[in-house]
Amino acid sequence: MPTGVLVRARAQGSRSSTLNHSQLIELSRQFHQEMDLPSLITANENDGECKSGSDNAECNSGDEEEVGRHPKKKRYHRHTAHQIQVMESFFKECPHPDDKQRKELSRELGLEPLQIKFWFQNKRTQMKTQHERHENQQLRNENDKLRAENMRFREALGNTSCPNCGGQTAPGEMSYDEQQLRIENSRLREEIDRISSVAAKYIGKPPGSSSFLPQLTAESLDLYGPVDILRQPAAISSGVMNLDKPMVIQLAVSAMEELMRVARAGQPLWISAPNGRTESINEEEYLGGFSRAVTSATMGLKTEASRESGIVMMSSGNLVEMLMDVNKWSMIFSSIVSRATTLEVLSTGVAGGFNGALQVMSAEFQVPTPLVPTRDSQFVRYCKHLVDGTWAVVDVAVDCLQPGSPSRCRRRPSGCLIEEMPNGYSKVTWVEHVEADDRSVHRIYKSLVSSGLAFGAKRWLHTLERQCQRLASVITNSFPTGGVGVITTQRGRRSMMKLAERMVVSFCSGVGASIAHQWTTLSGTCGEDVRVMTRKSVDDPGRPLGIVLSAATSLWLPVPPKKVFDFLRDENTRSEWDILSNGGEVQEMAHNANGRDEGNCVSLLRVNSANSNQSNMLILQESCTDASGSYVIYAPVDLVAMNDVLNGGDPDYVALLPSGFAILPEGPQNEENGGGSLLTVAFQILVDSQPNAKLSLGSVATVDSLIACTIERIKGNLLGDLAQ
Repeated sequence: MPTGVLVRARAQGSRSSTLNHSQLIELSRQFHQEMDLPSLITANENDGECKSGSDNAECNSGDEEEVGRHPKKKRYHRHTAHQIQVMESFFKECPHPDDKQRKELSRELGLEPLQIKFWFQNKRTQMKTQHERHENQQLRNENDKLRAENMRFREALGNTSCPNCGGQTAPGEMSYDEQQLRIENSRLREEIDRISSVAAKYIGKPPGSSSFLPQLTAESLDLYGPVDILRQPAAISSGVMNLDKPMVIQLAVSAMEELMRVARAGQPLWISAPNGRTESINEEEYLGGFSRAVTSATMGLKTEASRESGIVMMSSGNLVEMLMDVNKWSMIFSSIVSRATTLEVLSTGVAGGFNGALQVMSAEFQVPTPLVPTRDSQFVRYCKHLVDGTWAVVDVAVDCLQPGSPSRCRRRPSGCLIEEMPNGYSKVTWVEHVEADDRSVHRIYKSLVSSGLAFGAKRWLHTLERQCQRLASVITNSFPTGGVGVITTQRGRRSMMKLAERMVVSFCSGVGASIAHQWTTLSGTCGEDVRVMTRKSVDDPGRPLGIVLSAATSLWLPVPPKKVFDFLRDENTRSEWDILSNGGEVQEMAHNANGRDEGNCVSLLRVNSANSNQSNMLILQESCTDASGSYVIYAPVDLVAMNDVLNGGDPDYVALLPSGFAILPEGPQNEENGGGSLLTVAFQILVDSQPNAKLSLGSVATVDSLIACTIERIKGNLLGDLAQ
């Protein structure tokens, strides 16, 4: 307190033991005057009572003696509208003015710098108070919502009833199994509520809204049991389909529940084949326990269901990431997925992970032959981290949400359960369950397709196992010692493997019966129908510029698949079927193993031929095999470009035209060393380097002759050995 005020307070205190109300007000006013502070107390001139105000007016104490003692008092004035307007504008730009800015404002407005300082302090305090008041209101509203939701859950739990008699139940009356079922049901409801919150951002209503959860019967979803769905329309535009996003979310949750039950079930749902290697689903048991919809027979579709389990050389987290990334997924399964795209992402998962990730996808599935039509499907993919630490990824068709939509392939809940193992590997249980129209399948592939081996779980899982082994071989830091042509640099090894991967993807995308291809069927001279098509390559750095002719045919051979594969991949027997080698000796210059099976490798071959035109050419070849099928794919590459790749150069700019073979078993009765093979032969040839050139009949005849001669040579060697 200033000295003058203290002296007067002591003088007055010496005359009186206490100060009356008027004297206290007067001392407060004198303190503010000497400190140059705005007064916070004013007086009511009519009744002598003081009040708080912002006009800074003088407050009369009513004590004539004190007034007489201080006849001169500094009167405070209210800020003018102009002063307030200028300071308000300046506050929006700079809430914390420095000394220089305060002095400039004081000169402009005719106020003291200290007054400017206090005004800005008061303004900041006012803004902070308003902001806190707004936040408090929001928190109160949120708290009210949570309290109401909690009450709703309590009422729901209190209204539980016995499924048999409909009466009230108590936990002590339940058996252990019933308690576990109720716990599971509660967990599923929590899952629905959590995913409903994702839908809320599309709908504009909180998840707890009473009109948010009507009932949907199993008949309308073709899934087991009555479930709640989200009613509010929020459409997904995917071609001609317009779907309610909340219904898609609910469909995914129900499909996840079904997948977990089907993947872990035993008999009588799953029936083992006599050989013990395959399983088939009991359709009657499935329809009785899981589906109440119209049977597939009335829809003109045939049911295919299969299940397979195995150990995969990849962690569960990496597997989930690969499955939820459409590009990685279609790359890993390039022999099965001819094209895929994500139509809509409904959820990216919780806390940056994939738990709860949800997306609507479109994909086309193929067999490596032009004789089996592809299966096009639109489905929702849902990923979930289960309570026991297992991951689950499920697909289910969305066309069931739009009755009457035509479909040649309908995915029932399909997918996989992924269990992390201590060594960084994963145990995967794969389920494929579809309804498909197979009436257009060629007769030699009927047995393979109808058994489920063409599109079934065994092919998916074994392809995944082989591809994971391949990825592990690419990133390994250890190299095999000894042997001829082993690449010992990490960069060169990765570049070569990446180039081979692009070659395989290109081959698989061009050999199937994808609707993106326009195959023309010709009566080939080899006795088999040959499918041909043309492609124009204009600005693709991975393809030579010009017109490319693709030709493919498939045939049955009474030779085991392993014997066909070993014959075609061996460089020592290549000259017996490869017309382009001109009978020259083929030497393996480089070799990269990419799996546990010795047949899984990437090789670099040189043809020692008298033809000088081949002196600057090498052959890049990848051979791969698993229990579901085998491939031998190759492409000629320029010597200079390949040397750059082996030195770690970019392989994306090396032009490739892959050709090769796909070898599949003829059906489920096929044994490892018995039965026949389904062989697809495919070639890609540059017929003209001008993109605007037209395809000539001579070019088609040349390719037809090439295929016919290759098939005759293969038959001659394999069937000749069989006769001996």
